[in-house]
Amino acid sequence: MPQRLRSGDRVAVVAPSGRVDGARLQIGLEHLRSWGLEVDVMPSVLAGHERFQYLAADDKARAEDLRNAWLDPQYVAVFCARGGYGVQRMLEYVDFDELVAVPKWFLGFSDITALHEPLNARGLVTLHGPMAAAVEQLENEVGRERLRALLFEPESVTDLLAPHGARTVVGGVAEGRLCGGNVALLASSIGTPTYAPPVGVVVLEEVDEAGYRVDRMLTQLLRAGWFDEVAGLVIGDFSGVQDPVDVVRERLEPLGVPMVEGAAIGHEALNLAVPLGLPVRLDATAATLSPGALAGN
Repeated sequence: MPQRLRSGDRVAVVAPSGRVDGARLQIGLEHLRSWGLEVDVMPSVLAGHERFQYLAADDKARAEDLRNAWLDPQYVAVFCARGGYGVQRMLEYVDFDELVAVPKWFLGFSDITALHEPLNARGLVTLHGPMAAAVEQLENEVGRERLRALLFEPESVTDLLAPHGARTVVGGVAEGRLCGGNVALLASSIGTPTYAPPVGVVVLEEVDEAGYRVDRMLTQLLRAGWFDEVAGLVIGDFSGVQDPVDVVRERLEPLGVPMVEGAAIGHEALNLAVPLGLPVRLDATAATLSPGALAGN
């Protein structure tokens, strides 16, 4: 469990995947600095890739920045600048056992799911939430305060679905470690060295996919046995997806496990940060998600 942050702590920003807009990043950095954090941006974040405009930098450079930031004792947390495609390309250059030996907060979502998955599988608690260049999300007061609370005052967070709330789909109670993230990245992980089927409660989100594509991804996960040891489901935002409620319910409601939908987790302006890898209690009947012990010294 990483230690809580304090005013004056120094954190690093990395870009494991997509190209970063410098102006948006600067706005986001000011929000982090307003918490009293000292923020350093790693070299590859704004470097660009010489061939592919959709990548922040060369694969090895992005992986090296992640390693250097993580292992540097002056940094107590590593924040991703943004998601976007690219994380999977650099996974072969990351030694996850080396990283988890030095527990520190790691923050990101969307494509960053590909890093959360192997880190959580090794026992590290990470944060799924707004990133450094996610201006719309960091400027949402409720979402920004949730992120700050989890980092600085974790014991103050008693319901991970509040204050937005969620809707009951299948009632009941489930307990276990919270895992999951972006559906496309989870499905794409199957058959790779970082594939790690979850045991416990799963949160899912997606963005800008046709309904049939979400259907295909969920079907792939189902056929691969990914849900076999899932005890409960938290369905976040499926932004820009056609008929997301119908598709997700038709595929996942037959599992019969406690399930809620409509959680404010994903690509909308309100993106409530949640601690992946942490033991939680999902009361789907009451639509609450209670975290286990979050407080580091």
